[in-house]
Amino acid sequence: MELYRIICMLMIVAHHYVVNSGLIRAQGPMMVYPTDANSLFLWTFGMWGKTGINCFLLITGYFMCTSTITLKKFLKLIFQIYLYKFLIFGIFVFSGYETFTLGRLVKLIMPVWGMNQNFTSCFLIFWLSIPFWNILIQNMTQRQHQYLLALLLGAYTILGSIPQFHIAFNYVTWFGVVYLISSYVRLYPHPVFEKVKLWGMVSILSIVMAIISMFSMVYMFGGSASQFFVSDSNKFFAVLVAVSSFLWFKGLGIPYNKWINLVGGSTFGVLLIHANSDAMRTWLWRDLIDCVGHYSLPIIDLVLYSTGTVCIIFTVCILIDRLRIKMVEVPFFRWYDNRLSK
Repeated sequence: MELYRIICMLMIVAHHYVVNSGLIRAQGPMMVYPTDANSLFLWTFGMWGKTGINCFLLITGYFMCTSTITLKKFLKLIFQIYLYKFLIFGIFVFSGYETFTLGRLVKLIMPVWGMNQNFTSCFLIFWLSIPFWNILIQNMTQRQHQYLLALLLGAYTILGSIPQFHIAFNYVTWFGVVYLISSYVRLYPHPVFEKVKLWGMVSILSIVMAIISMFSMVYMFGGSASQFFVSDSNKFFAVLVAVSSFLWFKGLGIPYNKWINLVGGSTFGVLLIHANSDAMRTWLWRDLIDCVGHYSLPIIDLVLYSTGTVCIIFTVCILIDRLRIKMVEVPFFRWYDNRLSK
């Protein structure tokens, strides 16, 4: 699961390479030249961000449906969020990249600011609602769980994947649907869930079909419709790829590896750092990496540049978060535990 978590975060960083860089703005190169080889590569490279969100929530649901939320777990989460919010904001203000205003300070202090597309805010609210979701799933029968899943997936995913059929929801709502999927897998084990080869084949097939759907939409409707079937977490292929790959990795039985677990434990930190704010997105993707400026590279060079950039960003963020854990989190909670034991 930790290896799966790492791969999912790499997918999310690659998605941000495309969507946060200006490549797909109205006059961006991928919109002006949607069927060029470079655009087709980048559409494929960056199409898995919403799928990655589903993957993360499947992992969360699988473990949390039989666990409990404690004050210590909550403090670890909220301290991590606030540390990066204030630290990165301070760096940008000091460097002149962002302006200090009272309104910006209020947004920083507020633990939640908007619950539509802001992943961190939605995840925090959803995470706090987990005890209530657990009351629901632990008091439903298996058949009731199946009926509820069929109803919600039918409404949000099947109907929501029909063009021109508008589904309005925020991520707090959708995270609950994903939680129901992973909790069902955990609470009602079935032999079919353990068929590793089956889910490996389904994963590969669904990925290929998702890419074909993307190519078809690009050639028929242009760049604006290119990623329709993975454009949000509720879309058909975003759900199918996430669930099938989750079941695949769950059954692989990879032995414990210290380094994989260390990296996997800091993947949320990667998200909090590299997608911290609009200022971070502008500085990172448009100014430092200059994704638009490198669009015209020869295709092989573009592949190497984009994948190398994503790997470097991921690695740097992991190192920063491991430093945070060693220098801040571990000492604080050692003190916290000692205080409670007295």
